[in-house]
Amino acid sequence: MNIILLGPPGAGKGTLSNKIVEDCNAYQIATGDLFRYNIQNETPLGLKAKGYMDKGELVPDDVTIDLLWDKYDSLEHTDDKIILFDGFPRTVAQAEALDSGMTDRNDKIDLVIYLDVDSEILIERISGRRTCPNCGATYHVINNPPKVDGICDKCGAELIQRADDNIETVTNRINVYNKNTAVLIDYYRNKGILKSIDGSKKPDEVFKEFKYKLEENH
Repeated sequence: MNIILLGPPGAGKGTLSNKIVEDCNAYQIATGDLFRYNIQNETPLGLKAKGYMDKGELVPDDVTIDLLWDKYDSLEHTDDKIILFDGFPRTVAQAEALDSGMTDRNDKIDLVIYLDVDSEILIERISGRRTCPNCGATYHVINNPPKVDGICDKCGAELIQRADDNIETVTNRINVYNKNTAVLIDYYRNKGILKSIDGSKKPDEVFKEFKYKLEENH
């Protein structure tokens, strides 16, 4: 089963995705992870992506799609497995490319979960976010602080605020999202596969609602 997690920056897609992977026999394809690997290893693709991400802009499609299919095709595909797309697609052009690639593989997107969150909450969430540059774990100075201030619980590395997590860049990212990505809500609603969840709720409540939506879809 192929599921897209859709929503603005800071809506909680990564948190929900992690819960689904832990509890629902799922694989996650997160474009952020794909880019992080390339950025950490300073590949040409990673350096190119970083230039866009640091300015809060969308990474161009041609930098993203080949990476995504490489990952997708490497996964085990069985009836009881969920494959999550987290952070992709972000534009109608990407959605159409995803549909085309799925058709080529005799497959399809089964369900799209849209996490709906007000912009004010998003700005508060993202500007307080801290990330581990080593293992990719994420924290929040208020909602999810590490056990030791500024230190990753998982690997002990010093946490950072990403260059694209400051208030000015966050605001730009939300504006870019509203301009380019929000149209996907109608795109998938028209296909009859979109289900909305209030992403401002606590993560456990969001996950409970996800499982309900998943059962509805079966």
